[in-house]
Parts: sequence; C-alpha cells; structure tokens
Amino acid sequence: MYLTKTVAKILILFLCNLFYSIPITAQKQFKALLITETAGWHHESIQNGVAAINELAASHNFEVHRQQNAIKITEEGLKDMDVVIFLSTTADIFDNDEQVAFEKYIQSGKGYVGIHAASDTEYNWEWYTKLVGRMFHIHPVQQTAKLNIIEHNFPGLEHFPDTLLWTDEWYEFGEEKVTDLHYLVTVDETTFDPKVTWKNRDPDTNGNMVDRVGTGMGKFHPISWYHEFDGGRSFYTALGHIEKVYENQWFLDHLYGGIYYAATGKGIEKK
Repeated sequence: MYLTKTVAKILILFLCNLFYSIPITAQKQFKALLITETAGWHHESIQNGVAAINELAASHNFEVHRQQNAIKITEEGLKDMDVVIFLSTTADIFDNDEQVAFEKYIQSGKGYVGIHAASDTEYNWEWYTKLVGRMFHIHPVQQTAKLNIIEHNFPGLEHFPDTLLWTDEWYEFGEEKVTDLHYLVTVDETTFDPKVTWKNRDPDTNGNMVDRVGTGMGKFHPISWYHEFDGGRSFYTALGHIEKVYENQWFLDHLYGGIYYAATGKGIEKK
C-alpha cells in the first residue's frame, strides 16, 4: 500500500512537471505584414520604425512579418494577414501581379496602414492613390509646428490634448482622391513656413525639367486620416520622418491606434 502511494505521488509529480514544461503560446490578436521596400528615396528612420512596430506587436499581442524586397506579394501570402503596413515605402514597388493580389486582399475586407512616405508610392496605380486618399506633393525643411487633434474618437487619440507641439517633415498633399476621408490630425500652417521650391524636379509636357513649388495647403492642412475603401479599411499618417519619433509615446499610441483599426475595424463608433 505504501509503495502504491509512493508510485502515485511520483506519477502525479511527473505529470505536473510535464504539464508545466509544455510552452503555452497566447493566441495573437491579428497578423500584420510590414513592407519597407523603396524604389525612390530611402528614409533612414525605416529601421527605427521596424523596431518600434515589433515592440508594439510585443506590447499588444499581435504578429508581424516583414516583407523583404526579393519576396513577391501573392494572394496566398496575404490570405492570413489582417493588415498590411507600408512603412515609408517610395516609388513603384509592386509589379502588375502584386497589384492585383493586393487589391483582392483589400477587397476581402482587410486593412492597410500607410506611414509617412507611403503617400509617395505608386503614383501611377490609381487604385492605390484612392486607397491612401491623398498623395504627397512636396515638403519644406523640417520644422516645429502645432498639431491639432480634430478627432479624439479614434483608437490611440482618446487621451491626446487638442494641440501638441511637434517637429517633423510637413508633407503638402495633392487633392483628395476620394470623398469619404475622415480626418484625424492637422497641422497649423501659421506655426511654420510651408514655402519651398525644388529646382528642376519635374518634366513638363515638352520634356523640359521645371521647378516643383510648395506654398502650403492653407487653413486646413491634413496630416492623418482614415476611411473605408473597396471593401477594406485604410489609415494613413504623415508623421514618422525623424528617427527618434519612433520612441515617442504619443506617436506610438497614434500608430498603434491606426494599426488596430485597420486590422480589426474596431475602436470607433459608427455615426
């Protein structure tokens, strides 16, 4: 009888040790694909952004996969992703097959996040310009200016003050490509100098190089927005040029809020 109890205790102890030795992995909230490919200007802050997004994933229990330049976007590769993040991508990064795959991905109800130079990407792909909402035109030198938070009813912006002093590369945008953009953040042009000229930047109709000029956007200068598009969700922020901003908690909250919305569709009240 004593031997039986001893054996039973040993067996129980063995089973307990076996149970606690099995790693238990928490189910992730969602999966994100991070794209950092550039075919034009390459921002030095991209690596800071990669590190920050990985930290956000660890803090908020979601999964990140980084897309390397040599790996093509495919329907199969996208099917398990909930959101695709374009981190300061530039110029033409997708071929025709990749564009079709990405369009089908968004049409299936998934999400897109564009950070900073994502609006300086794929100008000749009309569908993408509508997905982003507005495209980059020009920017002046980096300056400190006043941000206006105009919509607090969005994930990550709930606790922001109405105004915030910020230093960045203030993008001037072209006209709206869609009519349903919900604006979140603007910058006050009276607090910085938006005027800039880029010499011999663009070809005219005769092929001669002409200057690109920026004069600002006036009283309403948007910086961040979101909208639903072609069955999916889109969030864009022009912030994110400076490397150290990816250690700024205000920016990280703003960024995660956009990722969370685009991945899940949650966090905002339907009006």
